Amino acid sequence: MTLVTNGRLITRDETGKGYYEHGAVAYEGTRIVAVGEEAALCAQYPDAERIDAGGGVIMPAFINAHTHIYSALARGLSIKGNNPTNFFEVLDGTWWAIDRHLSMEGTKASADALYLDCIKQGVTTIFDHHASYGEIPGTLHTIAESAKTFGIRSCLCYEVSDRDGEEKCLQAIAENADWITECAQRKDPMLAAMFGGHALFTISDKTFERMVAANNGRTGYHIHVSEGMNDVYDSLQNYGRRPVQRLQDHGILGPKTILGHCIHVNSAEIELIQHTDTMVVNNPESNMGNAVGICPVLPLYKAGILLGMGTDAYTNDMLESLKVALCSQRSNACAPNVAWGEVTDMLFKNNAKIGARYFPDPLGVLKPGAAADIIVMDYKPFTPFSDANIDGHMIFGMTGRQCQTTIANGRLLMKDRVLVGIDEEAVNAHILEAAKKLWGELNHCTY
Repeated sequence: MTLVTNGRLITRDETGKGYYEHGAVAYEGTRIVAVGEEAALCAQYPDAERIDAGGGVIMPAFINAHTHIYSALARGLSIKGNNPTNFFEVLDGTWWAIDRHLSMEGTKASADALYLDCIKQGVTTIFDHHASYGEIPGTLHTIAESAKTFGIRSCLCYEVSDRDGEEKCLQAIAENADWITECAQRKDPMLAAMFGGHALFTISDKTFERMVAANNGRTGYHIHVSEGMNDVYDSLQNYGRRPVQRLQDHGILGPKTILGHCIHVNSAEIELIQHTDTMVVNNPESNMGNAVGICPVLPLYKAGILLGMGTDAYTNDMLESLKVALCSQRSNACAPNVAWGEVTDMLFKNNAKIGARYFPDPLGVLKPGAAADIIVMDYKPFTPFSDANIDGHMIFGMTGRQCQTTIANGRLLMKDRVLVGIDEEAVNAHILEAAKKLWGELNHCTY
């Protein structure tokens, strides 16, 4: 038995008490056993091991509902001659260039880097969408082994696309199918599988048919939808219908499917997403950085769509994305009094609901029976702090880097900002060598 004590406790439990001024969490194995007043739990479990929160904030760990491991080695990278002026040039000149040079070693280093950063920012569950067209077969297995090493719960898929020819496309389809089979055999509660697809403008009807056949109804799909207008133009010009309708025609939509971005969807498409109980994930910083537009969060939310929050790997800090989501929605609406409830629900409620569609244990909440995914934030408020204004403190006072202790599925990954059981210096050295190799290949030089 372990007790996390000496902190203000946020539970996010809608059926119980949401806040304890002097709270504690008791967990044993992978599950939370009890949540409550510190004095009561210490008396109930006098022999429990203690983790001292140091007066910080004890809260559920974060979930990232859409990210890209393959982009982890891009931090600080500049590719010579790459000066994109539109979204397609961003994809082709930066991200596709990177993934075409990712070997298996590069994929492993990318996974290690992203998982390391997740631990440091209190993220214990991710939904990843991977691409490494330099070497495809076995990449999801390699990422899964890194996930196990670092202790991060992961739903993985591979990005199917026609952009690099039929052979690579078929390998990507097979990689998804093989990983779905492996997950079914492993039955590991920390690993899950989806069937990945890039964006509709890089996927033909023939490829969609192959994807559906290979999946055979075993899981949902994770695909980029209407991130840029090129997706809409391509669907209308070449297939005579908008992207969401095209997905519906192929049987892609449904309660296990995630549509990333959905910036340029119209009212009919929103109705179709809602009718099929399909999930949508907003990635606010990435969308603004790529200048593709602002996701219609307010209409999607009003329609009753399960709308979550991801980062698209622009960052691994979920609180950073929360801040940008709020500001971007208010700027887009030209109204300073909208979106507060919607964006906080996306991160703190809906991401947990998305997690529940793929993982067996309750996530995003501290209550008996839930997964022991617990973080401690180094945050000492200088204004009143209670369950009435928690989200205001999150948005205006906290960042992911204030995470000082991370526990995932009952495993202590970081304590007082020191990684547990991980040689960070050795891991960083390995990642740096892989990054130097990748950057050298992209720029035809030596780093």
